Amino acid sequence: MAQARRLELRLLDAEEKELVEASRHPQLADCPDTELTALQRNLRNRRDRARDIASRQRREMRGKVAPSGAKPAADNAGSREKFAALSAALQRVNAEVARRKRLSARAELRDNAEKALSLRRAAKRPVRPTSRRAKKGMRSVPNERGPDLVNPMEVGRVSQFVKDGQARRDNRS
Repeated sequence: MAQARRLELRLLDAEEKELVEASRHPQLADCPDTELTALQRNLRNRRDRARDIASRQRREMRGKVAPSGAKPAADNAGSREKFAALSAALQRVNAEVARRKRLSARAELRDNAEKALSLRRAAKRPVRPTSRRAKKGMRSVPNERGPDLVNPMEVGRVSQFVKDGQARRDNRS
């Protein structure tokens, strides 16, 4: 880990070093949300720039594009490592943003549940219709289904006919 940090110090400029150090644990946890989003945006811009430079250098080495500097790029290892260091810092910041979002969602869910419980406790008991009348027993509930127009014997006869036909077909094969 110490070797990776020394490599980062060698690859990054002063502003990038500050951004990467701000993405590490003690500073990251103390950072307010507004500064965290600004840090995320700055790291993303720096990472994208390093990625574009590394890509351009790789294309120069392969001869796909004319060199942009005084001499063509011979190696893009430094740019790739810079890109990797900035990507790792951005991943740490993204993880912290996601962690804070989960915590706020959990707190919001708890608050909503407490509010719903208090509303439920404060509500009056629901009024349910009574199904009994005094001294007359249960109310009769009329049957809303119409009468069956098919004779039950006919239903049984057809079912038995189908069963018999299927049995005959099964025995044939």
